[in-house]
Amino acid sequence: MPDLRFESRQGRWVIGAAVLGSGIAFLDGSVVNTALPSIQKTFNSDLAGQQWVVTGYLLTLGSFLVVGGSFGDLFGRRRMFVFGLLGFTVTSLLCGVAVSLPMLVIARILQGVAAALLVPGSLAMLSSVFHPDDRARAIGAWSGLSTISTALGPFLGGWLIDSVSWRFVFLINLPLAAAAIYIAQCFVPETRGDEHRRIDFPGIVLLSVGLGALVYSLIEGPDRKWPQSTVAAAVLGVCALIMFVALEARSSAPMVPLSLFRSHTFSGANAATFVIWGAIGAVFFLLTLHLQNDLGYSALEAGAATLPVTGLMMLFSARSGAIAQRIGPRPSMTVGPLVIAGGFVWMSRIKPGAAYLPSVLPPVIVFGLGLVIVVAPLTATVLAAVEDRFAGVGSAINNAVARVANLLAIAVLPALAGIAGTGGSLNSGFSKSMIICAAMTVVGSLICFATIRSIRQVEAAPPTCQ
Repeated sequence: MPDLRFESRQGRWVIGAAVLGSGIAFLDGSVVNTALPSIQKTFNSDLAGQQWVVTGYLLTLGSFLVVGGSFGDLFGRRRMFVFGLLGFTVTSLLCGVAVSLPMLVIARILQGVAAALLVPGSLAMLSSVFHPDDRARAIGAWSGLSTISTALGPFLGGWLIDSVSWRFVFLINLPLAAAAIYIAQCFVPETRGDEHRRIDFPGIVLLSVGLGALVYSLIEGPDRKWPQSTVAAAVLGVCALIMFVALEARSSAPMVPLSLFRSHTFSGANAATFVIWGAIGAVFFLLTLHLQNDLGYSALEAGAATLPVTGLMMLFSARSGAIAQRIGPRPSMTVGPLVIAGGFVWMSRIKPGAAYLPSVLPPVIVFGLGLVIVVAPLTATVLAAVEDRFAGVGSAINNAVARVANLLAIAVLPALAGIAGTGGSLNSGFSKSMIICAAMTVVGSLICFATIRSIRQVEAAPPTCQ
């Protein structure tokens, strides 16, 4: 029975290790957005090349998150967390010294694999060691502080780019990863899940091939007018994912126990995660580009523009998780996405020449308030809906859904909004993309309203996995 308390010294160190480790992975998912114009100048790349710097990382992160979560349940969550941090350190160094765009993209792809090992372990560590009465609060703190790293990324990246070089957005990971490894080794107890399960090698191959081929086709297809190679990749991806589901349904030791999805709460929370986090990822990607390329912001100014989100998450995320623990997550998970949608609609009015205080700051604040309301309850609900022995794979599924949604949104939204292949300027396509993102978050709100039960009801329900 997990018994670590939130207020204990060890409990705070465990949260610190989890936040620091997952934070650098999330940071690299957002900090690079600010560096894209500088990377474009260094390597003379087009929009498709900039997309691959972001989506190459998200592709392998999303493809291997479930693998990382499963390995953590099997071999030890702290062990996989530390191993992932070591890999992340090496690949960050490769990114920082890249001499060409292909080298940078390959290093980013490998960096995503390392991140996939450490991210699910960070959350599973919390779920498996904290007392049930403190679990939602701990997850709330993790959610808020980890999301801060996403929001802080553009600001930190802007300062590094303007002061030193875009390469330091990767090199700064080295001391942070070293600190996370030290804290984890000293303060985090080792936990495992079902030790009788075995590695599902066919499932690993099918899931990775399916996601990789499908996303490749969505990135390259619209910009290249869907040549035969991208159509073939799309067909391959869909077939591999269908085969993966069929394999997992028949396997005696599946990497992803499909019985997890018998819980309406688990399925609904992940469906909501897909549309909400897809919209959030696309907005962070497009807003920083819009501010720099169309409004003339420097990298530092574009990063600082979203800094209020960081402050709001830092101040109120843990409190939001505690409130959801008392009243149930359904109200927060229904209202939060609607607030976010309001912020996105407001952002659609940001035009070239608009001043920051009246035009950019208000929608950014609304966006941040929506994140405060929804992030912690959503994460806690996902983990409350699975048994402790599946904490690793449960958190990995939710993280994979979020990262793949980010990736797909960044890959597809520019084409839907009419800004693919424009070479940098977003122009009127930015407004259309913000409206699309707002519609996605409204859908997420409706899903939460229809499917989410209270955390306490979920914890008292019969086990969903056999």
